[in-house]
Parts: sequence; structure tokens; C-alpha cells
Amino acid sequence: MTNTELILNMLAEASTKDITEVTEPRTLAAHKAVARQGGTIARNARLELEARTGKKVVSRLNAKQVLAAKNAEQIEMSKDEK
Repeated sequence: MTNTELILNMLAEASTKDITEVTEPRTLAAHKAVARQGGTIARNARLELEARTGKKVVSRLNAKQVLAAKNAEQIEMSKDEK
């Protein structure tokens, strides 16, 4: 996952928590509805970001692969500076 993916996941979780505190759902169906609302907030943020940047947010890479790609990029940049 990229940093943006992680942030959007945290947004969904925080939104769900905040909505839960306000609405105090009692049933499983009510909890599911709140979870969907929190997810919708993060989804809308993702869609808006993708529309403004023209790039997809969701990546097939896991965190280890993202770090390896960044390290390779930094190594390439340092070679170019020499």
C-alpha cells in the first residue's frame, strides 16, 4: 500500500468511529450502515484525488515493494548526480 492508500484507510476508520459516537448504533444492521458511511467518505476523497491528479490511488504493490521502488529511485538519482 502507498501512503495515500493508508491515509484513506485511516480516514474511513476515523469517519466510521466519529459517526458511531454520534449515532450510537445498536444493531448489526445499524453498525453496517455506519461502516458504509465511513467507507463512502474515504471513497469520495479517493475519487476526487484521482480526478484532480489523473493518477490511480490504489496500487497493486505492497509496502515492501513500494519501499524497494523508492530506494531504487533514490539510488538512480544519486548516480545521476555524480
